[in-house]
Amino acid sequence: MSLTSLALTFAAPLPKIESFQRYLFIGPHPDDIEIGAGATAAKLAAAGKDVCFLICTDGRYGDGSAPKGLSREELVELRKEESRDSAAVLGVRDLRFLGLSDGGFYDDTELLEGIASVMGDFKPDCVFAPDPWVSSECHSDHIRCGQAARQLSCFAPYAGIMERLGAAAAPVQALCYYMTAKPSAYVKTKAHLEKQFRAIFDCHLSQFPKGSGQAKSVALYLKLRSADMGLRCLSSAAEGFRVLGQVHMHCLPEAGR
Repeated sequence: MSLTSLALTFAAPLPKIESFQRYLFIGPHPDDIEIGAGATAAKLAAAGKDVCFLICTDGRYGDGSAPKGLSREELVELRKEESRDSAAVLGVRDLRFLGLSDGGFYDDTELLEGIASVMGDFKPDCVFAPDPWVSSECHSDHIRCGQAARQLSCFAPYAGIMERLGAAAAPVQALCYYMTAKPSAYVKTKAHLEKQFRAIFDCHLSQFPKGSGQAKSVALYLKLRSADMGLRCLSSAAEGFRVLGQVHMHCLPEAGR
């Protein structure tokens, strides 16, 4: 570790994920939040925190495992209902949809202004979003949602900038990337794994039919990931996140290591 990195560790410590009251989880598609951070969301909700889920796209092209014969619009409505059921399992009562088209068929301004509007209304202290810098990530919805969340988490406290986006300012203090290859902080989640698994595999059945190979492989991955993250923080189960505070979001390149 360089002297600069060491100084940064003490001068600008990472925010403590569980220290806030209001949390906005941004999902590119229905089911992404549950897979990337579902146990953490359940833990925060159970602790009496204010938790909001924002799903940016409608999932209309996630029909690889969906019931045959559904129209695109019918699948959109089914995935909304699955999302409502899943959020309820996790204890999350505030669920919002931007309704943009799955597959990247939207303008970046629509995405940015839609997320900004929800941020300004809900006023989160902490934002969760997919890490847009993962080298293996190929889905443009994940990358674009992560990029929009990154930009807005930095700008949210600035009323003038948010006004240009048609939104109110929000007191965002931390950004937590889920689905990241470079976690810097962990949330112990042993008591909430069962809720996460029910939210995914009992609710999002259009994507993970009971007994399907996809359901089994994702379940195995989540178990192994949870165990791996747990080992890193001396727990039997955890979720890992790449965390940035406002001071890390610009002019501190070492924060990206």
